[in-house]
Amino acid sequence: MKSLVVLGAGESGVGAALLGKSKGYKVFVSDGSKIADQFRQELIDASIDFEEEGHTIENIKGADVLIKSPGIPDDVALIKELVAFGLDPISEIEFAFQYNSTKIIAITGSNGKTTTTALIHHLIEGSNIESKIGGNYGISFARLLLEEDTPDIFILEISSFQLDGIRTFRPDVSLILNITPDHLDRYEYKMELYAASKFRIALNQRQPDLLILNQDQQICNEGIHKMLTERKGDIPFIRQVSPGRAISTIDNFSQTEFVEIENPVLQSVHNLYNAQCAILAAEYAGVPLDHIRKRLESFEGMEHRMEIVRKKDGVLFINDTKATNVDATLQALRSMDDRVIWIVGGTDKGNEYDQLAPLVKTLVKGMICLGIDNENIKAAFEGIVPHIEETRDVNQAVQSAFRLAEGGGVVLLSPACASFDLFKNYIDRGNQFKAAVQAL
Repeated sequence: MKSLVVLGAGESGVGAALLGKSKGYKVFVSDGSKIADQFRQELIDASIDFEEEGHTIENIKGADVLIKSPGIPDDVALIKELVAFGLDPISEIEFAFQYNSTKIIAITGSNGKTTTTALIHHLIEGSNIESKIGGNYGISFARLLLEEDTPDIFILEISSFQLDGIRTFRPDVSLILNITPDHLDRYEYKMELYAASKFRIALNQRQPDLLILNQDQQICNEGIHKMLTERKGDIPFIRQVSPGRAISTIDNFSQTEFVEIENPVLQSVHNLYNAQCAILAAEYAGVPLDHIRKRLESFEGMEHRMEIVRKKDGVLFINDTKATNVDATLQALRSMDDRVIWIVGGTDKGNEYDQLAPLVKTLVKGMICLGIDNENIKAAFEGIVPHIEETRDVNQAVQSAFRLAEGGGVVLLSPACASFDLFKNYIDRGNQFKAAVQAL
């Protein structure tokens, strides 16, 4: 019996462990932290051996297959030792792909992944094509494969960390929405390494597969040039999209049709671009254009991404906690047309805030730094924002922002940073923000 060792007992790790068990592997799960109750119980119910709050290296070295959680960097001592020993850690999506026979639409990018993943699923729903959604979006790919009913297509949101661990993963349609500075602390603070990670989504794609990506980003164009040079034409169909009106390709790219979007949720520049990409992906999957048009009208957007929480005494509160990098916050600020009290901060991932300065100077009248270490953010905006406060408490942040708004304008939580200094994750940060707003 082959042995499977899974490092990390989160959603992807436990999903991989359960799939491995179903395929006849002897499975062992090792987590350096305490395992969440729900995942521990799943392992117990499945009779899967596990350890937590530490790793037993000898148990791990016996693996025939080693799966690494996307949250574990490649440069930690444990991974270096295992690689030196001769093991090749793969990601859960790579392991799951080996047991998949269903078409895949895979979405990556620095920003917009979750919205676009949800939108593609929404456009397909109600057609004669059955789809399921997962990956970095809620349910792991491995867990989806354990479900009894198999769809016609999987729609998977995929992070750069997951792509770092692929070897054979090949989606039928892949999307690289954008590449902007994010997670640079995992990539030696080098954009070229981060971009290369994103382009791994197309590593194994060939015709008739489709790659959709941003035409207006130089780094995407450079990636295409590198692909053409290195692979000498053995590449997928490529469709580059420039933000504008939504477009549709018909008859294998021989004709282009424009689709007008009336839905106000999709009217901002970044969401219009996301919609363009989603339309192309859905149509390439076989969804009729008339169905796509109807479904566009009913899309309601995503929780935690430019989510309107409440309006109180003339002050509008917006939860944009999913803006965990500078470019995402830039898109949020671009959609503002009123005076803003900006709640920002968290774990800085090597951010450079210069590109925000012109908009911040025009729009932001007050800034609340919600984080443990706010020095970089304060240094970037001192002299630009007239009033800056610091706090480590979300309730105080909301109360201070409400006071500064003085009966009008917008309180915008768009942190431009990760959440792990004060919160479990960005969802926890958003939920605590919304609770604090409702408690006003």
